[in-house]
Amino acid sequence: MSSKSEYAGIAALSICEALLLAMNDRGLLSEAEVVGVLEDAATSHEHAAAVSLAGEAHLATAELIRAIVAGGNSVRRL
Repeated sequence: MSSKSEYAGIAALSICEALLLAMNDRGLLSEAEVVGVLEDAATSHEHAAAVSLAGEAHLATAELIRAIVAGGNSVRRL
């Protein structure tokens, strides 16, 4: 991955996390719904890994998403 692509990925992740936090803060999505969105995304990548030539990348992506859920980065837990 080139530096430009890497930076674009980091920016996209930051923007998505900020949007999830804002939606939770405004009551548009509950904590459970935010976690559900992230879990759905991780599961999609895990399934894609089984049928894609880029399986390793999909598994790494799923792992990253699950780490975000575990760390609570996208949900302000009390």
